[in-house]
Formats: sequence, structure tokens, C-alpha cells
Amino acid sequence: MRAVLILIVVLAVALVVGDRVAVVVAQNEIGRRVAAAYDLPRAPGVSIGGFPFLTQALDGHYPEIDIRVGDWTGEDITVHDLDVRLTDVAAPLSDLLDRRTENLIAATATATAVVPYDSVRGFAPEGVESVAPGPDGLRVTGTFPVQGLSIPAIVVVTVAPAEDGIEVTPVSAQSTVGGPTIPLSLLRSVLTFTVPLRQLPLGARLTDIQPGADGLHVTATAHDVPFADAP
Repeated sequence: MRAVLILIVVLAVALVVGDRVAVVVAQNEIGRRVAAAYDLPRAPGVSIGGFPFLTQALDGHYPEIDIRVGDWTGEDITVHDLDVRLTDVAAPLSDLLDRRTENLIAATATATAVVPYDSVRGFAPEGVESVAPGPDGLRVTGTFPVQGLSIPAIVVVTVAPAEDGIEVTPVSAQSTVGGPTIPLSLLRSVLTFTVPLRQLPLGARLTDIQPGADGLHVTATAHDVPFADAP
């Protein structure tokens, strides 16, 4: 009986080791393909969720795959902390091992990243000195032309996904040298601008933007994503 128990333990350990080896091979291959597809300086970290991996591989279905890219540059803008979560991925292990991607499809890809405020300011009109969160919302400070005068002001703006990227729109303004509230009609044409970030990798298009302490936290999604078009 003792010999049988030892054999069972040995087999269980072998299965676990084999499972972990297989998942590392698959993760490394996905990371290599992501790096090649997007000219990344190094392969991103990849984590295939669920255990055991081999049962998912035999089934050819992975509920969740996380890709940690880090910094990514596209459309003349660099974002930080880019993470992509793939869900309901159809990817047979044989295709991954043979480096074939034509049959690999993710039902949903959700990308999150941080657009630093310095990058936002880089696309702002002349006169903008800073973009930063404030107690009343996202603030744009600078000196702006108002009826022929250059007025120092703090302008509260909103950010929203648009066809061309992140649309920045003023909603209130106040002169920093005193005086009445500046009419929005005098600033709207001057301070409405777009940060050109239409999508993140895998064709994910912007769906949500939230100001944070370190920048704009953006979320983008895509559906029925062919792996052959990305990693």
C-alpha cells in the first residue's frame, strides 16, 4: 500500500510539473508574439489564469489571459501601465506550440492604461501651462486670449472618448487675477482639443476615461479579436 501511495504522489507531482512547464511555454510564446507585433523592446509578462492549465489546453479554451505590457507608444503618444485582459480565448495548445495563430480568437479584449498629464498638455492649445486634477474636477491652467486680452485662468474641463481620441471640453472658467466668471463661449473654441488616442493594442477602442492622480486612466475594449492580428 505504501508503494502505491508513493507512486500516486510521484505521478501527481509529475503532472503538476508538466502542467507548469506547459503553461510557461504557452505564456512565453504569447509574450514573444506581442513583442513582435508591436515592436516592444522586450516581451510583456503573460499570465494564463486557471488551474490546471493542461485541461484548458486540451479543451482549447482559456477563460482569462492577462498581458502586462507596461509602456507603449502609438499615435505619437506614450501611455504607461498598459495591461490587456483577454477573456474566453479559443487557442489549442498545438497551435501555440507550432506558433500558429490563425485559429486563436479572444471573445473580449479589455485594455487599461494611464495617459500622463504631460502628454495631454502636449496636445493642448498654446497658452496651457498645466493639466492636473483639482477639487472641482480636471483643471487646465494657463493664459488664454479673451476678447483681445490675455487672461490668466483656471478652466475646469471634462474628458470623454471621441472618434478621434480623447476629447477635452471646458465646462467652467475663472480668472486667476480676480473678476467675474469668464463666459464659456469665449473659451470653448480655444480650449476644446483632442488627444489622438483612438485605440489601444488589439483594436481596442476607448470606452471610458477617468482622471487620476498620475494621469488619465483609460479603458478600451474590443470583441471577437483574432490573435493573428495582434500577438
